[in-house]
Amino acid sequence: MSNVITIEDQEFEIEVLKAQKPVLVYLWATWCGPCRLVSPSVEWVAENYSDRLKVIKMEVDLDKNKDAVAKCKVEGVPALRLFKNGELTKSHEGAITKAQLETMLDENL
Repeated sequence: MSNVITIEDQEFEIEVLKAQKPVLVYLWATWCGPCRLVSPSVEWVAENYSDRLKVIKMEVDLDKNKDAVAKCKVEGVPALRLFKNGELTKSHEGAITKAQLETMLDENL
């Protein structure tokens, strides 16, 4: 069972902007090779940081998630966005190793 929550636009405000704890939003696309490489690291974060972080996964699909993609200022995928108290506090685009992701979170949580 995964701790990653998959949402669409209509849930973004409640699940991300009004969340009680920090939220890592992972934006991906089905056609994206680097996204397949990053996904296991995101799953690992959801498993190991669940006490202090919520992990959300959203597909970069403009039919379903146009508003969230715009709010997250996504220019490329995979994209990671860290929100605290409804504010975007850290962004990363492109492939990232598990160690780099862990460092990013440790420095920003």
